[in-house]
Amino acid sequence: MQALLALVVLAVAGFGGLLYFSPSVSTAPAKVQAILAANHAPSDGGVVPAKVGAALLATEDSRYYHGLAVDPRGVVRGSWGVITGDSNAGGATIEIQLAKMLYTPGSSDPLSVVEQVALAFKLDQHFTKTQILAMYLDAAYFGDGAYGITAAATHYFGVPADQLTWGQASLLAGLVQAPTSYDPHGHLTLALERRAHVLNRLVATGTLTRAEADQAAAAPLNPVVPFSG
Repeated sequence: MQALLALVVLAVAGFGGLLYFSPSVSTAPAKVQAILAANHAPSDGGVVPAKVGAALLATEDSRYYHGLAVDPRGVVRGSWGVITGDSNAGGATIEIQLAKMLYTPGSSDPLSVVEQVALAFKLDQHFTKTQILAMYLDAAYFGDGAYGITAAATHYFGVPADQLTWGQASLLAGLVQAPTSYDPHGHLTLALERRAHVLNRLVATGTLTRAEADQAAAAPLNPVVPFSG
């Protein structure tokens, strides 16, 4: 019992140290703008496109607006996904994913993961949920050279992000998990399978009815360049 208590104390102390020594998240907006500038991409201006935002949260972090920066149930779900090989299992909150994008890109070692958790808490304290989601959608890579939802909407469908249909928005929301693997230019079957998962999550979270989701799946995507694969 004493050994367990000592481990808990050490864990809390270690996490507290990471909170203290991890970078200030006040730099997050500048880091987002740097990503956009490096890729010659426009910003969403802090505005979250309703359909894309709903589709993304339904599949990536359905308790986002009512939860903490770290979702224990999501961590368990993500761990189970690793064990079972289910790539749709998810696990990381939007805050954690944004922290990884901006501060530890490409790193998944244990220390980086713990740092991402610490930064996620800082992001949650420093910014509103809408600001965090807007930064995420700006910084995210949507495949085929498209960074940020504004560029992705015009690149794939030739329309502003707030004019995407449910079918289009769900496809884009599905890309962020694996933008190369789900790129509809060359991997259309996988992209549509991923979109089906997003639409099912929109039904599960009560955003769409089953009939609305089926209608979205049946509607033409009207891409700028025809998808194939």
